[in-house]
Amino acid sequence: MGTTCSTPQEILVGVTGSIAAYKAIEIVSGLKKSGFAVTVALTPSALKFVTPLTFEILSGKEVYSEVFAEKTKVSHIEIAARASLFLVAPATANFIAKAAHGIADDPVTLLYLSSNCPVVIAPAMNERMFNHPAVQENLETLMRRGVIIVSPEEGRLACGSTGKGRLASVEKIISTVEKLLKKRSTLKGKTVLVTAGPTQEKIDEIRYISNYSSGKTGYALAAEAFKRGAQVELISGPTNLEPPPGVNVTYVKTALEMRKACLDIFFRADITIMAAAVADYRPVKKFDGKLKKSHNLITLELVENPDILKELSSKKKKTQLIVGFAAETSNLLENAQVKLQEKKVDLLVANLVGDGKGFGQDFNQVTLLFSDGRKHKLPLLPKEKVAEKIFDQIEKILSN
Repeated sequence: MGTTCSTPQEILVGVTGSIAAYKAIEIVSGLKKSGFAVTVALTPSALKFVTPLTFEILSGKEVYSEVFAEKTKVSHIEIAARASLFLVAPATANFIAKAAHGIADDPVTLLYLSSNCPVVIAPAMNERMFNHPAVQENLETLMRRGVIIVSPEEGRLACGSTGKGRLASVEKIISTVEKLLKKRSTLKGKTVLVTAGPTQEKIDEIRYISNYSSGKTGYALAAEAFKRGAQVELISGPTNLEPPPGVNVTYVKTALEMRKACLDIFFRADITIMAAAVADYRPVKKFDGKLKKSHNLITLELVENPDILKELSSKKKKTQLIVGFAAETSNLLENAQVKLQEKKVDLLVANLVGDGKGFGQDFNQVTLLFSDGRKHKLPLLPKEKVAEKIFDQIEKILSN
């Protein structure tokens, strides 16, 4: 499957020092046949297995193989800036470790840290190395940052043993690239506003009212919107998460701050997804310093926070789409249906919290409720997959 753009999308291919490096020749050739422009970068170790000349002939472009080469016409920053996708195949344990920890001492790792585009990594190594806890932890770190991993296959390895570590097939790697880039065009030209995380409502200088939201769902939604080509504005309450690559982030703490940030962005957003767990109440009085422990009963007077989702829905134009969230502990569908009608949103994502699902967890099981009365229950999925399924439905709504 080739691209149909008049200017082909450019794939940056990084090749590292694995015996599977020769397969990168087939990958580059296949990407060219699919209609992509390709630029290749080689680590010093990769040069032990393949030569720059081979890739220059196949790609028709200068190969980036020396960090300080005088003949290099463009810098690694320029090379990375023009790429639509960065593919590292094969990716050694050494490269994976460097990428996970921000080390940039060769052409491929320099380009990785300079890139602001989707990254696909295809590991290749001995099975023992691949299964080592250090390698698995580094892969998990990269996946949390949005890197797509094309898992190695079972098969005969260079050492003569058989196991999982063999580079994925050329066809699978190219297919992954094609599908990812095809997806990236679906929301091109759209602005997506996503809210994420909890809010914190101050009691005194060291205490606040909040909830258990980790922000993982909102961050996954922001990352998925960016993958589909959207301009993404993420408004985040306090979390421990790293912002997704390519996403503009506004950090807030309180519900009032989140309301202001939403109103600043909402009117230029085509799609608004209110995934944040905004505190329903805030203290009427904020105590100076630290509220000292007392044996007497302390009464904390609360006032209701503004309903940001309802306010935005009342202001939305016909061309705007709004998605709301409902986290419940019981009577999920009944409570969610009431919220759908009260908030007047286009799509409501409802879930029960607890039992390894919802707040603070990596997995969630949600039911999608549509304004036309339809309901669609999803199985228990990683939150990244939940985000993908939500955007699939958003795109269907937009196409009608």
